[in-house]
Amino acid sequence: MASAEDRILTPDARAFLEALSRRFESSRRAMLHRRVLRQQEIDAGDFPNFLPDTESAVRKEWWVVAPIPPELEDRRVEITGPTDRKMIINARNSGANVFMADFEDANSPTWSNMIEGQVNLMDAVRETIAYRSPEGKDYELHENPAVLMVRPRGWHLVEKHFHVDGLPISASLFDFGLYFFHNNAELLSRGTAPYFYLPKLENHLEARLWNDVLLFAQEYCGVPRGTVRATVLIETITAAFEMDEILYELREHSAGLNCGRWDYIFSYIKKFRNYQDRVLPDRSQVTMDRHFLASYVNLLIQTCHKRGIHAMGGMAAQIPIKSDAAENERALGRVREDKLREVRAGHDGTWVAHPGLVAIAKAVFDDHMPGPNQIGVRREDVYVTQQDLLETPAGTISELGIQMNIDVGLEYLNAWLHGSGAVPIYHLMEDVATSEICRAQLWQWVHHGAKRDDGAAITKEMLLESIRVRAKAMPEAVELFEHLVADEHFAEFLTLKAYERLP
Repeated sequence: MASAEDRILTPDARAFLEALSRRFESSRRAMLHRRVLRQQEIDAGDFPNFLPDTESAVRKEWWVVAPIPPELEDRRVEITGPTDRKMIINARNSGANVFMADFEDANSPTWSNMIEGQVNLMDAVRETIAYRSPEGKDYELHENPAVLMVRPRGWHLVEKHFHVDGLPISASLFDFGLYFFHNNAELLSRGTAPYFYLPKLENHLEARLWNDVLLFAQEYCGVPRGTVRATVLIETITAAFEMDEILYELREHSAGLNCGRWDYIFSYIKKFRNYQDRVLPDRSQVTMDRHFLASYVNLLIQTCHKRGIHAMGGMAAQIPIKSDAAENERALGRVREDKLREVRAGHDGTWVAHPGLVAIAKAVFDDHMPGPNQIGVRREDVYVTQQDLLETPAGTISELGIQMNIDVGLEYLNAWLHGSGAVPIYHLMEDVATSEICRAQLWQWVHHGAKRDDGAAITKEMLLESIRVRAKAMPEAVELFEHLVADEHFAEFLTLKAYERLP
């Protein structure tokens, strides 16, 4: 039997990856350089704003994206998770409308995870996937499983195990390319198509690059133009000002936009890291009812519905608490409240992280969204300004908030370094975005000399002492986390440094 690597990295698949890389690598590098220049502009006081040069060309013209494929009209509940076999089977059997198989934030990108994930998706597309647990329990797909979507890694990452012309390939192109190459024909033969989620975009030019990739891939493989559909996660503060433009760039291939709430909060901290007046309070206080987040949600819904496409809600990270019935009910109550807020705002669907939450989220949307979506809800009452999106929420920093950031940030990073990207911590399913918020807040608080709610200054020495208590249990995570929190320069992504340590 062929190994997973031999099955995936066939000569033809390698040739396709090489063609993708040679066509787009220079553009990717130029795009990353633009990110650096844009950060310098923000640091100099040029804050994100709506683009004046596209006011007439994009925003005020009447246009809509390509028609929605019938199987994507109803996306009321989407479940997300990594690409291991058991997760894929359970998620697609969960009753959710869509399963987003994640090579990105919910996946630790070890070589084995990446390659085996591609094998698992090949089997999932062909509905031959099966799994037997160590305890002897068998798992296989039921009839009518959830529609499959795939999220490749972001533009900033590379796949160090695959080189083209002496350079590591873009992780985005590697993940996208292998899934598309091996599965496009099989998907089309089954009456479906390749569907994707695109992460971490910072502006419409990055969406244009993705659109060029989609056009190239379809032409290379003989797939009709416009077959692919892609939902863009709006999870950076800069992208929030260019949602119309992002949809326009991908209009042949768009499946809408999604509120990537946790990465969005991280992006707010990252982009304004050098401003003392933009320090965020405890993460627990930065909730979706805060003005800057509610404004972002409302603008996303208005923008998508104006262009005839889905506006997807955010993640419910809760997982069932089997050990405490009362606490479990309180947690599920928070999920219901969150999903009720989303459906009332006009979202067309939402995300959950655990199969046990699918029925709860679906019940809320069933009660308040009788049709397949709410694209007809235009939200013409919404008027969002630059200040609305940039308003810093008030709040306090507590000792508990500090310790939770240290604890959750370290626990997640330690698991990620050991190959697990979706990690249950304190009854929440955490991914990279959580750890990013944790370390970014700690850096921000120290860098600006923030004070706790009791008036005590938050010092580097105080944080390092609390971090180093864990050194014996998780030395590698502690060493890296210390650097991320204490270094004078803010690291753009923790995964860039952490990836060097993965096999």
